[in-house]
Amino acid sequence: MRRSLVLFVLLVVLSVAALQTGRRLLFNLVYLLGGTLILSFLWAWTSVRWVTIRRITDARRTQVGRLAEERFIVRNTGWLPKLWLEVRDFSELPGHRASRVISSLPPRRARGWSVKTYCHKRGRFRLGPMRITGGDPFGLFRFSRDLPQTSDLLVYPATFSIPSFAPPIGQLVGGEALRRRTHHVTPNVAGVREYQPGDSFNRIHWPSVARTGRLIVKEFEEDPTAHIWVIPDLHYDTRVYAPDYEEWEQTLPVVLWLDRKREPVPPSTEEYVITIAASLAQHFLSRDRAVGLIAHGSERVILYPDRGYRQLTKVLEHLAVLSAEGRFSLDQVLTLEDMFFNRGTTLLVVTASPYTFWVDALHFLRQRGVRTVAVTVDPSSFDAQYPDNGELVAQLASAGVPAYTVRRGDSLAEALASPGL
Repeated sequence: MRRSLVLFVLLVVLSVAALQTGRRLLFNLVYLLGGTLILSFLWAWTSVRWVTIRRITDARRTQVGRLAEERFIVRNTGWLPKLWLEVRDFSELPGHRASRVISSLPPRRARGWSVKTYCHKRGRFRLGPMRITGGDPFGLFRFSRDLPQTSDLLVYPATFSIPSFAPPIGQLVGGEALRRRTHHVTPNVAGVREYQPGDSFNRIHWPSVARTGRLIVKEFEEDPTAHIWVIPDLHYDTRVYAPDYEEWEQTLPVVLWLDRKREPVPPSTEEYVITIAASLAQHFLSRDRAVGLIAHGSERVILYPDRGYRQLTKVLEHLAVLSAEGRFSLDQVLTLEDMFFNRGTTLLVVTASPYTFWVDALHFLRQRGVRTVAVTVDPSSFDAQYPDNGELVAQLASAGVPAYTVRRGDSLAEALASPGL
C-alpha cells in the first residue's frame, strides 16, 4: 500500500505537470503509470477470487502422543493465473503449522500439501478459520479473503497399560444375578425373545429357531460383579505445575514420537490425575467391567457405569476437556455423590492432594461395604515447595485403604503394580 500510495502521488504530480506544460513525454508517463496502477489493482483483486480451499481432516478425534493429519487442496477455478498466494491458518492446535505460500497456480489447476502434527496436549481445539492473501507482480496491492469455516479436533488424554493393577474388586451381595436385563453378553442367560434389528448374530438361539422357524435371540442379565467408579480429584487447590512446565509445553519432540527423552505426560499434577484416571478406566473396560466416572472440575460430570469400547470413548471425551477448576474438595465430592456408591461397589479415587481431611470420607464408605482404593500423585515431585504425601499414605494405610503413589516421571505400570510408598 505504501508503494501504491507513492505511485498515486507521482501520478497526480505528473498529471498536473503534463496539463501545465503540454509535453507529450509527460502525458505518456501519466498513461503508463495510470495503466500500471489499474492493471495491478485488478490483478491483485482477482488473485483472491475464484480460489477454493478444501480442508480434509483424517479424524476429528486423536490422542496425546499420536498424530493429527490434515490435507489441503487449493484450486484455481478462474481463467487467470495466480502469481502467488499466501494461505494462513488460524487453528488453535499447538504446533499445527498449516500455513503455506504458493508461488504459482495456473488456471484450472490445484496444489495440495499435508500437515502432520504431534499432539502433546489434550483438549478440544478449533481448526480454522483461514485467510487467503494475494497480490500483483509489482507488489503494489495486496488483497485478502477470509474463510470463516471452522471445525473441532478433540485430543484424548494419553492412556498407558497397567497390567499388574489388581485392587480389591467388589462383588454384589450374595453373588446372585441382578434380574435386570442388559444388552451386553454376560454369563447369565435370562431367557429368549424375538430377534430385533441391531441384535448381533452370536446371540441367536438356534434350537429355538429350529423349533419355531423364527429368529430367536438370548437375553442376558447383569453379572454379579459390582460397578467401578473412577473419581479424579479436580479441585483447584490440587493443581501443581513443575517449574519447567512452560518450557515443556513449548518444546516439541525432536523426532516426533521417537524422542524417548521427552516426558509422555505434561509435568503437572492435573495432567497426571487425568492420565491415571483414563488409564484405569481403560484397564477395567478392557476386562469387561462396568466403569463409571464422577468428576467435579470445570464442570460436573456423572457418567453412569457401562461396558465396552463406547464407554471408554465417553470417558476419554469427558476427560479430554476437564480441568482442575473444581470448587468442591474431594471429601465434599464423595459426600455429594454418596447416592451412587452402593454396597460392594469399587471406588477408585485419584488425587494430588497431600492433605488427609478426605480420608475419613473413604473410611466411612468402607464401613458401608464400599471397596475403596486411592491413587495419590505426590505434588512435591513436581515442585519442592509443596509437602509430600507420606503422611497421607500412612493415614490411608491406618484406615485400611490400599494406596498407590505416583511421582513425576514414574512409569504407571510400575507405580500401580502394588500399593505402598
